[in-house]
Order: sequence, then structure tokens, then C-alpha cells
Amino acid sequence: MRRGENIYKRKDGRWEGRYKKGYKANGQIKYGYIYGKKLGEVRMKLYSLKNYYHTHQETHGAACIPLEEWGNIWLQDIQYQIKPSTYSSYHYKLTKYVFPYIGKIFLSDLTVDSAKNIVEQWEKQGLNPSTMQVILRVINQCLTSAQQKSHLKVNPFQSVKLPKRKKQPIRSLTKKEQKKLEKAALMEKSTGLPTYLSLYTGLRIGEIAALRWEDIDFDQNMIYVKHTYQRVSLSLESRATQLIFGPTKTESGVRSIPMGKTLRRYLIKHRRQSKGSFVFTSNNRPMEPRLLTYHFHRIRKKCGLEKIHFHQLRHTFATRCLEAQSDILSVSALLGHASTKLTLDTYADSMIEQRIEVIYRMESAIN
Repeated sequence: MRRGENIYKRKDGRWEGRYKKGYKANGQIKYGYIYGKKLGEVRMKLYSLKNYYHTHQETHGAACIPLEEWGNIWLQDIQYQIKPSTYSSYHYKLTKYVFPYIGKIFLSDLTVDSAKNIVEQWEKQGLNPSTMQVILRVINQCLTSAQQKSHLKVNPFQSVKLPKRKKQPIRSLTKKEQKKLEKAALMEKSTGLPTYLSLYTGLRIGEIAALRWEDIDFDQNMIYVKHTYQRVSLSLESRATQLIFGPTKTESGVRSIPMGKTLRRYLIKHRRQSKGSFVFTSNNRPMEPRLLTYHFHRIRKKCGLEKIHFHQLRHTFATRCLEAQSDILSVSALLGHASTKLTLDTYADSMIEQRIEVIYRMESAIN
């Protein structure tokens, strides 16, 4: 028996009211149901719920799609538009830091409170603000896509405020430490050369692993950085990984770096003993980053350097360039930064000697 719009008399004697909550990912209507012993009771509740969802859909959209479901749809859509390492990073961040907390919430039910709650969860886990910023950027890309497809009217994560990031000073090697590390690295010959190369070019570890002999022009004394070699995660559950040879981290990462005479001499010597197309190999394959890292730590322990990592060699290269009063535009280009602002923000503290010199010159000019 049916009475009014979407109200039915059930076989068990109760009345059932049906209302439209929104739409699923496949376009089908998502219904909600209420039950009561009396027709009037159900009618009153149904009227209230229909009004609520009509207003809610006008304001927030009509997508009854759980965030986790939409996130996986979005990842599938962009999978072949981005690098495998980027896809792996997005998948990991959403699966690890987002879906467990708000993955069951419908897109249309996401609120500013949803955003605040997940930030609180990240703080409890001890994530630093820079990591939170990266995760938030992925969420916003995901939800912006939902907006473009009319699944969402307002993205509540756009207005979320993260804890203020405490700037960590970048630890570069002192000149004395660098000399000790250089000496130890060159004694190791081929396994130590990547360390020396990073100190004098600022190459990232993945860029060193991907370096091929065809990328080095010994006539023009230039190294051309075009690719990176990385181990990326395939899934969070299995922890399986695979090595990916692909383009550099960013477009600005494609760059040309001049070789110094000493570095050129060591690379030519290494080439005579090298086999294959890659500069650094292991078992006739490119030497992967974690093996390069292993050799680096073995070398730095030999010279008593504690608590330093491979990426600090890149910082040391930048610091030495700035200490030599190189212009910031050139240093930024050598590092493959997208802007000089990034270089200045990152290495401002490394320019303290230049600031001191400015003060001395100012005093001299006055006196």
C-alpha cells in the first residue's frame, strides 16, 4: 500500500519513507530510508529529511561517493599523466594518512571540521608541518578534480590552516669535513666517486644513479642532467617496490652542469674501467640509490662523520658556491630549482659570510 510520495506500508505493519540523498559514482541515485509505526510520524520525518538534503545538495553538491572511493577513481584517472614515482607517492599518502580517518565520509558531507580532525590526527602521529603540507596538497588536487566533475561544490580543505612550520637549519659540511670526506671517497675509487661527484655538482642521489655516459660531454666539459632512477612503492599492503628510470623531479631539474678539471679527470679514469651505458653500475645494471647510500655511509663512517646523509652533499655544494660569491641565479640553475626564491629560502643561512662582508664594506665606505 502506498500513501503520498515515496511512503509505503510494509508487510511487517510499519511505514517506510524513502528520500534521495544524492548520487553514487556511477550516477545511480543514493536513497535513504526511515521507518515508523504511524503514517503521520514517517511523513513528518520524511518532509524534514527531504528539505535537509535539498538544501545540503544546493550548498555542498549531491555526490554520495565515499572519499576513499573517489580518491581511487581519481588516482586511476591520473595514473598515466604523472610519473610512476609521483603516482606511488600520492597513493601512499592517501592510503596511509587520509583514508583511514575520513575515507568513509561522502564527498558532499566533507566539512571544515573533517579537515581539522584529520590535521589533529597527523599531529598525534608526530608528522612535521612540511609533511602535512605535502599530504594536504594531494587532497586538494583530488577534491579539485571532484569539483571539476560537479561532484563537489565547496572544497573545505582549501581553507584549512596547518601548524606553523619550524624552519630547520640546513647542515652543510664544513670545508675541513668536506676535505676528509673527499679523501676517503677517492680512496674507494669507483664506489666513492658518486660522493665526490655530488660534492662538486650538487646532483641528487637519483640523478647520479641515472647518469649515463652519453649525458657527459668531455669535449665541452658538461654534465647533462635529464633523468632520475628511483625505487618506488607499489602498494602499502605488500610493501613491494620497483626501480623506475624516468625524467627528473621537475622540468627545471633538466639542466647542464659544467665539470671542474679534477672531476673531469676522475670521470675519464673511471670510464676506462667502466662497462655499459651507465656511469655507475652493479651487476651490469644502474647502481640503485640505496646501494649508493650504503657506500656513502661506509665512507663517512671511516672519516668519523656522524649524523649526516647523502642529500647534505648537495647542500654542501650549494654552500660552497655561495661562499665563492656566486650569483644566486647561477646557483639556482645548477641546483635545478624552479625559482631563485626557493634557493634563497633554502640557503639564506649559508650566505652569512656575504652579509658580514656587506657590513664591513659599508663601514669602510662611511669611514
